[in-house]
Amino acid sequence: MKFNWGTMIAIVYLLFVGGMMFLVVQSSRQKIDLVTPDYYEQEIKYQERIDQSKRADALNGKLMVDLLGDTLILRFPAEQAGKPITGKAWIYYPADETLDVKAVFETRNGQHLLVLPTTDDRTGMSIVKTGWTCEGIDYYTENILPPHP
Repeated sequence: MKFNWGTMIAIVYLLFVGGMMFLVVQSSRQKIDLVTPDYYEQEIKYQERIDQSKRADALNGKLMVDLLGDTLILRFPAEQAGKPITGKAWIYYPADETLDVKAVFETRNGQHLLVLPTTDDRTGMSIVKTGWTCEGIDYYTENILPPHP
């Protein structure tokens, strides 16, 4: 069978359309999660978060975060030692919302061991988002955890 230019152009066009249809079907099957369900309300309050982060950066020490097994260890700056601290910790997995873990904590000694149910299924990066209040002042930090081995 002999092909002429018109036949070749038609074949190339059909392959292109078929490839585009394949990409449309594949992209419609992708799961897309927003960071939070109330993303837009959180965006409006973002300036507060910036102010809290600046206050946390202004402290003499930084919040230290370690994840050992299923235990999240939070070590607060030395200047907050012995003071009552309340807050929330959120282990955020950008790749899969179902692996996210949230917890509320309270401490009086500046160090807090928080036992969180983590999973060995997590792959990739995770971020510990910590907001806390000490002596009526709000602070916020984000710490990146290495991928699970």
